Amino acid sequence: MSSLLEVTELTKSYGAGETRVDVLQGVNLTVAEGETIALVGASGTGKSTLLHIMGTLDRPSSGNVFFQGQDVFRLSEAALASFRNRSIGFVFQFHHLLPEFTAVENVMMPLLIAGTKRSEAMAPARELLEEVGLAHRLTHKPGELSGGEQQRVAIARALILSPKLLLADEPTGNLDMKTSDEVHETLEGIHRKRGVTLVIVTHNEKLASRMGRTVRLLDGRVLAG
Repeated sequence: MSSLLEVTELTKSYGAGETRVDVLQGVNLTVAEGETIALVGASGTGKSTLLHIMGTLDRPSSGNVFFQGQDVFRLSEAALASFRNRSIGFVFQFHHLLPEFTAVENVMMPLLIAGTKRSEAMAPARELLEEVGLAHRLTHKPGELSGGEQQRVAIARALILSPKLLLADEPTGNLDMKTSDEVHETLEGIHRKRGVTLVIVTHNEKLASRMGRTVRLLDGRVLAG
């Protein structure tokens, strides 16, 4: 498999002087196309920070992030935003759905923002919701959905622009065990069908064991993986 994403000598610090906190300390990690990776470690080890930098939502203090060989942080802010929207999908612990819109409208939203006509955005949004098992919930608003259903809508929304990389930060962190298993199965099904590269931050060892590779962080460094 060829490399999709590579981070080299990545550091991230907050503050200065005596108040400086080094969150990441020389992290090196290569993610192959089509791979599934779990980022695990105790709270405060830098997992989410690393994920956010990999997704270009945050910038490193030093080091590089290469996406298919391109040093993404050398892009202008406008070009970086365009790259992020086109190439990376995000799923967070809290779904961030828009409460006034239906499930299908929430999934359509990235397409609409990108300038796609509503009539053209509807079909792929419906298809994705069917793919995650929510064909019967298209016109329901988030408040009418269970926590697991809301998260599956969020997964569909993250995939609507056909990203090469899907990043998930504790996607089942506030769900019960049964619902967590359903969301895990949804993510695995998406990977099998679409071949999207998947990196998940999780405390859930069961979910981590289902990924192709586990990368452990300790004190801001990659311990294994």
